Amino acid sequence: MSVDSYFPKSLSVPKKFLLSAAAATFFLCSSQVNAGDFKLSVQIPVINVAEYHRPYVAIWIANPDQSVAMNLAVWYDLKLADAEGSKWLKDIRQWWRRTGRTLEMPADGIAGATRAQGTHEIDYSAQLAALPDGEYRLFVEAVREVGGREMLDIPFAWPPRQEQSVTAKGETELGTILLTLTP
Repeated sequence: MSVDSYFPKSLSVPKKFLLSAAAATFFLCSSQVNAGDFKLSVQIPVINVAEYHRPYVAIWIANPDQSVAMNLAVWYDLKLADAEGSKWLKDIRQWWRRTGRTLEMPADGIAGATRAQGTHEIDYSAQLAALPDGEYRLFVEAVREVGGREMLDIPFAWPPRQEQSVTAKGETELGTILLTLTP
């Protein structure tokens, strides 16, 4: 199919200009989509107790002023009758105070079931494509019924200018959190 078939003959703008504009638009859109890779590894440690409950976990990104730039995930018990699991989201205190109470749960794209003990790999690259350039902090907060609570944070710059791996290590409810950024 020729270029002429895409543009009407009555079009007064030169086709060369339109093709250049289309190429520039494609480049700008694709560079935003390919801003970088944001991969997260969250370890939920093995805890040997008589009554173990999987933790509720919230993962979000904050601006330098601590306002929430983006919610990435909230893992909680989605299967309880009458949405009973969402009633306990307020126990993820920092997340709840900053953004959770304003969300209607389950929120599309971020709400998910609690995770078992072990290491969970998540690629959030697509979600961060819309994040403006800047300095941020990644927060991971966990709370467990008949257990404790813990929050870890990792500073990072977006988009990444070089490959970088940053870790934070929890003491009770969270194990190692590994953030891997690649341009």
